[in-house]
Amino acid sequence: MWHSLDKKEVLEKLKTSENGLSDEEALKRLKEYGKNELKQIHKINPFFIFLSQFKSVFILILFAAAIFSFFIEHYIDFGVIMAIIVLNSTIGFFQQYKAEKIIAKMKEFIVPKVKVLRNGKLSEVLSSEIVPGDIIVISEGDKITADCRILYVNELQANEAVLTGESFPQDKSSEKLLLKVQLADRENMLYAGTTIVRGNAKAVVVSTGMRTEFGNIAEKVQTIKQKKTPLEIKLDAFSKRIAAIVLIITILIVIAGIYNGEEIFQMILAGIVLAVSVIPEGLPAVISITLAFAIKRMQKYNALIRKLPAGETLGRTTVICTDKTGTLTEEEMFVTTTYCNNNFFKIEDHSFYLDGRKTSPEKNKELLELLRAGIMCNNARLEMKGRKIEIFGDPTEKALVMSAYNSGFVKKTELEKEKRVKEYSFSSSRKMMSIIRKRNGEFVSYVKGAPDIILKKCSKELVNGKFVNLTSDRKKELLNVYSKMASDALRVLGFAYKEITARFNQETAESDLIFLGFQGMLDIPRKEVKDAIRDCRNAGIKVKMLTGDSEITAKAISKMINLQGESIEGVELEKLSDKDFGEAVQKITIFARITPEIKLRIIRTLREQREIVAVTGDGVNDILALKEAHIGIAMGIRGTDMARDVSDIILLDDNFSTIVHAIREGRRVYDNMKKSIKLHLSANIDELFVVIAAILFAMPLPFLPLAILWMNLITDSLPSLALAVEKEEDNIMKRGPINHSNNILNGVLKFVLIAGFISFLATIILFIIYQADLEKARTMALTVSVFCELFIALACRSDTKNIWKVGLFSNKFMLFSIIAAGALQIIAVYTPLAGFFGLKAISAGELLIAVAASSLGFIFFEIMKFFKIKI
Repeated sequence: MWHSLDKKEVLEKLKTSENGLSDEEALKRLKEYGKNELKQIHKINPFFIFLSQFKSVFILILFAAAIFSFFIEHYIDFGVIMAIIVLNSTIGFFQQYKAEKIIAKMKEFIVPKVKVLRNGKLSEVLSSEIVPGDIIVISEGDKITADCRILYVNELQANEAVLTGESFPQDKSSEKLLLKVQLADRENMLYAGTTIVRGNAKAVVVSTGMRTEFGNIAEKVQTIKQKKTPLEIKLDAFSKRIAAIVLIITILIVIAGIYNGEEIFQMILAGIVLAVSVIPEGLPAVISITLAFAIKRMQKYNALIRKLPAGETLGRTTVICTDKTGTLTEEEMFVTTTYCNNNFFKIEDHSFYLDGRKTSPEKNKELLELLRAGIMCNNARLEMKGRKIEIFGDPTEKALVMSAYNSGFVKKTELEKEKRVKEYSFSSSRKMMSIIRKRNGEFVSYVKGAPDIILKKCSKELVNGKFVNLTSDRKKELLNVYSKMASDALRVLGFAYKEITARFNQETAESDLIFLGFQGMLDIPRKEVKDAIRDCRNAGIKVKMLTGDSEITAKAISKMINLQGESIEGVELEKLSDKDFGEAVQKITIFARITPEIKLRIIRTLREQREIVAVTGDGVNDILALKEAHIGIAMGIRGTDMARDVSDIILLDDNFSTIVHAIREGRRVYDNMKKSIKLHLSANIDELFVVIAAILFAMPLPFLPLAILWMNLITDSLPSLALAVEKEEDNIMKRGPINHSNNILNGVLKFVLIAGFISFLATIILFIIYQADLEKARTMALTVSVFCELFIALACRSDTKNIWKVGLFSNKFMLFSIIAAGALQIIAVYTPLAGFFGLKAISAGELLIAVAASSLGFIFFEIMKFFKIKI
C-alpha cells in the first residue's frame, strides 16, 4: 500500500512530519507497537531436546519391558535395558544440541543503531526502539531494520537478495508507484533485512517488528508444523508392527502354556524372554550412531546436520529446489565478455580467449586500453595482502578492477602514473560517470556508463590502433552488439576516453569521446556446480532452480551449468489452475521471479506428488519453503538467522556441490543402515524361532533373558557399528533414488528369514544334542547364536561382492569388532561370568564344533554371491 501513496499522503497517514517525531510521541508509539524485534522462532532448550529423543515407539516398548522387569525383580535385566535406552537418547541429544549451539554462535549479538530525526534533530537510537512515523537517515553500508517509504533519495542502491533473490543491487527512487507493483519492483520502498550498497536517502518508517515483510514471513513459518522425515515414519511403522507381533505372540504363548498346565509365573517369564528376543533393542542406538558417524563425515564436506534423521533423508532426495545467487553462483560479479576492435574476448579462469583460443591481452592493444579505462574510471580499491587480493567497493567496479588485474594491470600502480584531478559522479539520470586524470602533463577524461548513452557521446572509435570516425551505421552495429551481450544476461558497460585541455568542464570532458568497447559482467557459476548437476542427473535426482532473479539471467546461468529444461516466471505460474500448476511444477526446471508464497506452493505440490524434496535458501524469502520441505538446507555464510533456525542442514560453504556430497553420504547411510537392520533382524529371527520351538515342544528355554541381552549387547553393538562405516557401493550415485513407498524391510526380508532360519537350525540342533547337560546345552546354543551373527555380519558387508572382493581388511573396525565380540563370548564361557549367565565351560573341541556350525549361513550367502543369485 505505502508504495502507491505520494510522500505527503504517507506522512499524513502516519501522523508525522519530515522533522520526525518528538521523544514523547516516539515513546508512546513504542508502547503501542512494541519493540522493533522479531519473535524468536526457536530457543535452545536442552531439556526439551532431550525429551524429544524418547518419541520412538521402539524406545517406548523397551521402556515398558524395563519397568516390567523391575516389578518382577529382574533388576539386571532392568538395568541393561535402561542403559540401552539412555545410550540411544544421549547420542541423539548431543548431536542436535551441538548443532543448535553452533547455530547460536553464528548469530549476531550486536543490535545496530539507526540515525533518526527526533525533535527535529539527528540522533542515534537502537534499531529495536524505532517506531512507525520515525524519519531515518540512510547512507552506504547501512542495514535496514524496518520497512520504510523513501522520501528523498540520492543515487541509492539496495541489495535485496535476502528478501527477493535479486542478484544485482536495485536502484531506488522516491516516486509514487502503482498499487499492483510486485515487491521486487517497489523502487520507493526499503525493507527490513536488506542493505544499502550505494548512495544516501531519507525515509519514513512504515512498519516494525512482526508487521514488516520480514516479520510477516516469520509469523507464517510458525504455522507450518514440523513434519516427520521418511526414516522416522518408516521406523515408527516398523516399531508398531514389532510391538503388535510381540504382544500377539506373547499372549498366545502364555495362554497356550497355561492351558497345558504350566505355572503362570514361568509362562510370564517365557513371554518376557520371547519379547526380549523379538525386540531389536540395540537397533535405535545403532541407527543413531550410524547417523552420527555420517554427520561427522558430512561436516568434513561443510554440511552441518542439525537433526539426526536428516542425514538419511537427504539420501532419499528425488528433487533439489535450489536458489541461484550464491549457491549455484559465486555471488560476486565477474567480467566474462569484452568487446573491442570488432572482437569478442571471453574471460575464463583469469585467462582471455579469442575465437576459442587462449590469447594474451598484451597482443591486443585495443583490449588493454579498454581494460585500463575500466580501472581509471573507477572508485574501487585493490589491496594486496601477501599473495591474497582484496578489492573493496561497488560490485560492478570490483569486477572491472579484477578483469584489468587479470591482464597485468594493478590499479594502485596504474593510478600512481595518472593522478586524479576531478570526478563527475554517476547518477541515475545521467547513467554515466567520468574521472579526469593527469598523465605526463596532459589531462585525460575516462568515461563509463550505459552503452547507449556512451555511444551518443562518442564521435570516434579505436580500431587497429587508429581513431576511426564513428558513423550512425556503426553505432547501430555497436548497439546490436550490446543487445546480444545483454541477451546473455550480462550487465554491460560502455567505455570511452579523450585527451582534454587544462581548462575543461563537464561538457567538454564528456563529449566527442573515443569509443573503446564494452565489458559485460555476470555473477558466474561456481566451478564445481556443473559436475554436481551431472552427478544429480546420473543419480536420478531432478534439480530445479527457484530464483527471484529475471528469467533471462536464470536461463543464462542454467545454460552455463548444463541445467536443461523449460522456464517460467512467477506471474505466469499464478495464472494457472491447480491442475496445470501441478503439471508445470513437474515439467519445468527454471522458475524465475518467484515470490515466497509461490515457492511454498511449489514445494507443497512436489510433496503431494510424492517427491522427497530438498530446498536451499538463505534469505527471509526462503524460510517458508525451507520449513515445508523434507530437507531444508540453509546457507551458513550469507544465510539469515531465521533461515538457519528453520533448516535441517546448513551448508557451511554455501556451495551446491556440498549438497551432492551430502546426498552421497545419505545414500551410504541408507545402505549401511539396511545392512545393520539385516544383521539385527537375522539374530532376532534366530532367537524367536529357538524360543518358540522350545516352548512348543516343552523343552527347557535354550536362552535365559539375561543371556539374550548379553548376546544382543556384544553382537548388535560393535559389528553393527562396524557396518555403519562400511565403504559406499560402487554404483551409489548411478542408481535412482530410494523408492518413497518402500518400507524398512524392503529388500532385506528374504535375507533375514534365510539367515535366521539357518542360524536357528544350527542352534536348536546343538541344543538338543547336548540337552542331557542343560548348562552345557545352553552354552552351546548361546555360543552358536553369537558366532552365527558374527559370520552373518561379514555376509552383510556387501549385497553383491564376495568377502575377498570387498577385502577382509578393508574395514578394520569390522575385523576388530568380530574378534572383540568373539573374545567376550569366550570370556563369558570360561570365567566366573558363566554362572551369572547360566553357562558352563565347554571343551576346545566343542567350541570348534559350535564355530563350524555357525559358519553355515555365511558359506551359503557367499556361494549365492559367487553365482550372482540375488537374495
